[in-house]
Amino acid sequence: MIALPAAPSISLRELRTLARDALKAAGIDNFEREADWLLAHAFGIGQAALLSQHERTVLADGAALAWALIKRRAAREPLQYILGTQEFRGLEIVVTPDVLIPRPETELLVEEAVNTLVGEAPLVADVGTGSGCIAVAMARESPQATVYAFDISRPALEVARINAARHGVLPRLRFIQADLILPLKPSPTGIFHMIVSNPPYIPEEELDRLEPEVSRYEPRLALAAGPDGLAYYRRLLESGWLLLKPDGYLILELGVGQADAIGTLAEANKRLSVLRCRRDGAGIDRVLILKRVA
Repeated sequence: MIALPAAPSISLRELRTLARDALKAAGIDNFEREADWLLAHAFGIGQAALLSQHERTVLADGAALAWALIKRRAAREPLQYILGTQEFRGLEIVVTPDVLIPRPETELLVEEAVNTLVGEAPLVADVGTGSGCIAVAMARESPQATVYAFDISRPALEVARINAARHGVLPRLRFIQADLILPLKPSPTGIFHMIVSNPPYIPEEELDRLEPEVSRYEPRLALAAGPDGLAYYRRLLESGWLLLKPDGYLILELGVGQADAIGTLAEANKRLSVLRCRRDGAGIDRVLILKRVA
């Protein structure tokens, strides 16, 4: 790791060059832009100000605080955890190491869910809510819906609550600490009009081979799903439909290469029918839409 020079001050230009070099040496692909984001965050200025204030003098204490952020990123801590937010469907979502960082492909799940949801005052369950990005986005985009956000992690639910309040949908969200949706008892007429989930889907043995940002820092609880990555899908497909109203929908995000296996599991449940599978921009089957057979 490149060291910060021991000097009473340094120019912003020099600090910016050092930061870029440190992130490049650490193997960060987008090292130039990330260095700028981190420095702008450290000094509380915008990108334009960062670029226009090259000759600004930064005192040693300020440089050290900024350099601490650069060192965290050079250690491959995710940028989003350092900055504290991630954009998701136009919303700034608060993230901490207690929650999975929202991914662009999960936006497809929300898009499908919002476009599929019908009826007045629908009830939606978001199983494994994490940061609450799905629940909050759905509540924002479906103003009549009430969303139940389930997660086994209490710290994750606290982050989801912060995001719900931040985006003005807290009154329409219900937070339940639970392993999937087990505390709820099935009703003859069902409870939810829709259940959505981006469950853990990484096989245990593959997790440690992922990029350091994921394997070292993101919560294992939100990623690992047994030997084949299908553990949570099995549980949702076996019991989740019991909480759906007749003609209700179960919408699942899929891991890479899992569509056929999950489709087979779904077809084995005679109370669910497969409607379609949505591909992402890379052509990967990413979102599976199922409907409860009345």
